Amino acid sequence: MSLTLDEIQNFKGKYPKQIWSLFFSEMWERFCFYGMRGMLVFFMISQLDFHEKEANLQYGATQAFVYAFTFVGGLFADKILGFRKSLFWGGLLMIIGSLILATDPHQFFFLGIAFTVVGTGFFKPNISSMVGQLYKPNDPRADAGFSLFYAGINLGALLGGYLCIAIGKGELFSHIIAEGIRWNIAFGLAAIVMVISLINFVFTQRSLGTIGLQPGHPMSETKSAPMPKWKEYGVYVLSLVFVPIIMIMVAKTEYTDYFMWTIGPLTLIYLFYEMTKVSPSERKKLWAALVFILFSILFWGIYEQSGGSLSIFAAKNLNKDLLGLDPNGVNNSGGAFFIIFLAPLIGLLWIWLHKRKIEPNTIIKFGLGFIFLGLGYYVLFATKLFVNSLGVTSLNFFTLALLIITLGELCLSPIGLSIMTKLSTKNLQGMMMGMWFLASAYGQYVAGIIGAGLATAKEGSTNYDAFITYINGYKQLGLYAVIAGIVLILISPFVKKLMQDVK
Repeated sequence: MSLTLDEIQNFKGKYPKQIWSLFFSEMWERFCFYGMRGMLVFFMISQLDFHEKEANLQYGATQAFVYAFTFVGGLFADKILGFRKSLFWGGLLMIIGSLILATDPHQFFFLGIAFTVVGTGFFKPNISSMVGQLYKPNDPRADAGFSLFYAGINLGALLGGYLCIAIGKGELFSHIIAEGIRWNIAFGLAAIVMVISLINFVFTQRSLGTIGLQPGHPMSETKSAPMPKWKEYGVYVLSLVFVPIIMIMVAKTEYTDYFMWTIGPLTLIYLFYEMTKVSPSERKKLWAALVFILFSILFWGIYEQSGGSLSIFAAKNLNKDLLGLDPNGVNNSGGAFFIIFLAPLIGLLWIWLHKRKIEPNTIIKFGLGFIFLGLGYYVLFATKLFVNSLGVTSLNFFTLALLIITLGELCLSPIGLSIMTKLSTKNLQGMMMGMWFLASAYGQYVAGIIGAGLATAKEGSTNYDAFITYINGYKQLGLYAVIAGIVLILISPFVKKLMQDVK
């Protein structure tokens, strides 16, 4: 606890040193998460005999609950646990979930997924909030910091996204891993890296000063009465109670429908209640945050086809003309590969433009993100130029689409994390970060519905027919994304007024 918050925030150079410890903890956690995510649809279809439409809906439900629970995790962190304890508890639950899946993924699939869902809810929003607290309000270096942090996310996504599915399918290490235990090893690998993530955080949190301490801690920046232990233990017990509930709701996707139609309105009502307790200036900023949150639902609904319909597309409709790589592995990790190289450069580009007073504002960056996303889906449609009579097309050209989509993600996602911390009041940081991820939950839910809608090839149709169905759907998604981007750019002056002094 030797450093004060001012000493941490008054760092020299482009990045605070503490960001690197958070970078590595998040990197290994994202290895676990994206390794799991990349396996879901393929595992359900190939091992659990799910229909493509059903697998897409299950994928959407699982991912929706992952992100929806980040709202709960953020709220408990704000009010009771603090960011650090919330992060550690979430990581522990993720390890348990991964070990359950490693034991028998066929029999305990939904139980293991439920532990992972709840654990991610406690881990994910709170480490992002700690990154935001490394910076003073309106520090122009914050966007660059979140872009670097986003590179850490995607280094983990690259490794986990490729290795886990490739091991499970037998594309990697098949000569040393027996066929009967390949999926056990793949899920077990996610548990191992999560242990590394927690060990790294435990040994490096001392450099965080007062950031992330539990409310009521004697060293906390905000002075309050000590937190009663029964409240803390109550959170742990309640989160375990959620596990069987989540397991049932993910297994039965109709329950997900009821949940999503309920949690969104309730969350908005709670936000509106909190908005009555803040100043008019703070209220305008929260309205601006809500604009970003609502548009992000559409973005993720389109973007997250990568884990759903594009996973099926990669398995059935792509060749191996890119260095002989597994198409599913490329689909799961290609975007992350590009982000690792592009994220720091994009972050530094924002700093360079800021110094010359020509940096686009955040809402225009969001608009550009949608336009790049739409162009990427038009490139997916253009894979039609390379398809053969069997409905198989070029992995090379597919990867070009991932590159363009990644440019769109870099204009939106890391900036979104940053803007939530800037527009939030101090006592609503965790909740607003949770709302950002709750919007992602709705995006994932929409993505599952879209993916199920794309899996409409008639019984007995050829692989080529299925290919045409998918790429026509991707063309439509590209059009919606471009329109949304143009709308965002047009309304940017209005949103900029709501944001006031926030850049």
